[in-house]
Amino acid sequence: MKISYNWLKQFIKTDWAPEKTGELLTDLGLEVEGIETYQSVQGGLEGVVVGEVLTCAKHPNADKLKVTTVDIGEDEPVQIVCGAPNVAAGQKVPVATIGTTLYTPEGESWKIKKGKIRGEESFGMICAEDELGLGTSHDGIMVLDDDLKAGTPCADIFDIENDQVFEIGLTPNRADAMSHLGTARDLKAGLLQKDINLELITPSVSAFRVDNRMLKMDVEVINKELAPRYCGVTISGIKVKESPEWLQNRLKAIGLSPINNIVDATNYVLHELGQPLHAFDAIKIADNKVEVKTLEKGTKFVTLDGVERELHEDDLMICDGEKPMCIAGVFGGIHSGVTESTTSIFLESAYFNPVSIRKSAKRHGLNTDASFRFERGIDPNITEYALKRAALLIQELAGGEITSDIVDIYPNKIEDFQVRLSFDNAKKLIGEEIPRETIKSILTSLEIKVNNVTEAGLGLTVPAYRNDVQREADVIEEVLRVYGYNNINTTEKLNASISSTSRFDDHRIQNVVGDQLVSQGFYEIMANSLTTPKYVELSDQLKEEHNVSMVNPLSTDLGVMRQSLLFSGLEAVSYNINRKQDNLKLFEFGKTYHHYNGSREEFKHLSVFVTGNRASERWTNTIQKSDFFYLKGTISSILDRLGLSRYKASPVKNDVFSEGVSLSLGKNKLVDFGLVNKKVLKHFGISQDVLFADFNWDTILDMVKHNKVTFKDIPKYPAVRRDFALLLDESVSFEDIDKIASQTEKQLLKDVDLFDVYQGKNLPKGKKSYAVSFTLQDENKTLTDKQIDKIMTKLQTNFEKQLGAELR
Repeated sequence: MKISYNWLKQFIKTDWAPEKTGELLTDLGLEVEGIETYQSVQGGLEGVVVGEVLTCAKHPNADKLKVTTVDIGEDEPVQIVCGAPNVAAGQKVPVATIGTTLYTPEGESWKIKKGKIRGEESFGMICAEDELGLGTSHDGIMVLDDDLKAGTPCADIFDIENDQVFEIGLTPNRADAMSHLGTARDLKAGLLQKDINLELITPSVSAFRVDNRMLKMDVEVINKELAPRYCGVTISGIKVKESPEWLQNRLKAIGLSPINNIVDATNYVLHELGQPLHAFDAIKIADNKVEVKTLEKGTKFVTLDGVERELHEDDLMICDGEKPMCIAGVFGGIHSGVTESTTSIFLESAYFNPVSIRKSAKRHGLNTDASFRFERGIDPNITEYALKRAALLIQELAGGEITSDIVDIYPNKIEDFQVRLSFDNAKKLIGEEIPRETIKSILTSLEIKVNNVTEAGLGLTVPAYRNDVQREADVIEEVLRVYGYNNINTTEKLNASISSTSRFDDHRIQNVVGDQLVSQGFYEIMANSLTTPKYVELSDQLKEEHNVSMVNPLSTDLGVMRQSLLFSGLEAVSYNINRKQDNLKLFEFGKTYHHYNGSREEFKHLSVFVTGNRASERWTNTIQKSDFFYLKGTISSILDRLGLSRYKASPVKNDVFSEGVSLSLGKNKLVDFGLVNKKVLKHFGISQDVLFADFNWDTILDMVKHNKVTFKDIPKYPAVRRDFALLLDESVSFEDIDKIASQTEKQLLKDVDLFDVYQGKNLPKGKKSYAVSFTLQDENKTLTDKQIDKIMTKLQTNFEKQLGAELR
């Protein structure tokens, strides 16, 4: 939000420097993120002076140029080459001296330098009005009044607006501060704490009066719940034209583009008082009737931007006797707005239901200054006052007469909030006792009325526009922010309590696994739980009816809660790949959300993503692609770390994988992992392979709690390794070998490992070679060669019988 300091000082006459005021506003909770300088003429005409043309002669080397000597108030006149057709001796003209910076209308700058033009030296530039930013004409140089003295700075002649503009990062709860009046109100309270008591000056509307009643509008509010208060008045005999310079400067300073005097007046009051207004061309209002109501779903309506929109049945509309004219509080219609030919208007000022306005704005993808304020909640009791203020301003700018009584439909007054403040509770929350008189002074300065005072606390009436102050804690926060957080002393004593937690708590297990993944080069990500409903089309495992939909989505792409961590993770993968980060190892702890049998359920998962090379390119490293076995090793290390190593593998049953494995412990599935389907990757614009693992974290937490850890002595006797090179059918897997070996020798066989696989030349067709190692160990004595040979013979025999294996 932008706040003009010059405008702010119309409400509160302070002489503080902008920087000092900005610091106080930040302390009050209106965080000033920056202060910008605004000048109605860019550069402020610095370096531009009045010059008197002493001589003007034709340029010897150019037909369209003239050589002039100009008195600019210095010891000697300067020579300036000028191409303007109207330059003549005896004129007073604006001269940009050497070193002056001028600006184009587009904001580009250029510096005046000494130069030669067709052989003649030139020591400056005689300017046209568009070159100075004082107009749009470039027909010739600007000729000034004869009575001006040469050398006078042009900044002293022209009325240039110099302003400082605060950029305030307004929090959503501070609807009361969304205007210059609201900001001034806070500033007054802050200054009062520094013993500076300044009056808050508000615009007077005492001059408002009805001139005649020749243009009456029949106003009916049909949906009073969505429009609790609605005011309007007609103004006739106006002339639509360009706004005066002072008004244009006010709007430009806060980043608004002037349109015409009527629209600019409504925008001015919006940013002055925080009350949105809308002006309708009265001639275009059919039957002189205004109805505030909702329309049937699918009704077509063309807004001011020329876009035809389909209305929702809950969109509140301002209609005439025949058609809709405006989406209430959001955006006007193209056929009812003010144009150059408008001579009479119906001026609207209203309080609309904040939730209704927010939903309508989001449904249609519109974010206007009006909707920004309405959806946060404006002051319902300023409606008529703002209408009178705008009407008087329009009369000042465009002439005309007030031609109707003010219509004010306010059937159920929005009451102020009653809050009780306990002095003891204030001390507890603040951590320090603030003098009671100071508390009362602060609350009064914030327009919070003190109804009664007791030894225990205060009875308060909070104005309706402070919809963020409805509890005792809110009142205490108001007192504290004005009193000053920096004025609260730090306690010398630190109190802390020690809580007992289980080592199986979710966050502890997460930290164990997260630390392990980070040590392996992975990066943790946090994706949005909101996603697009279209992702269910990428997998048969996901159903549209299982989506948990948002009642009030931020956008259509964030309309549902995610059913899988895969797609939000692939968004991150795609984002990084598009920025030349091709080698990725990512993980995320997150939840999925589902709508099952009328109830909503959520489940926690750990997702792991791997793509590209295992490590960055180095001269000491050979490039290795991340493959299925690399991901399998990562998953195995996680499960081993958690003591869940006795899992069984089976083919994955999920169509997001082109190939994959599912690991289970008993009947509980621990993780699905594999290569992501090309069709899914194509949707995200990913051309390289991506490996994905999806851990059922809830299941893993439950299994870890029931996992029994046993301890035993380190064996005193050595282990022995023996190897087999087995010639096998291609259909035989290492799992078959491991299973047979474990059944053959259950006591002494400690480990079976596959350390080489060969397929190719010198092997029979349909065969492959496995190099398998077997580790044997007796924990009570040293194994003899006879024992070892006996076990290896049994293994060989079983491999030959059950797998048709041959020793190579």
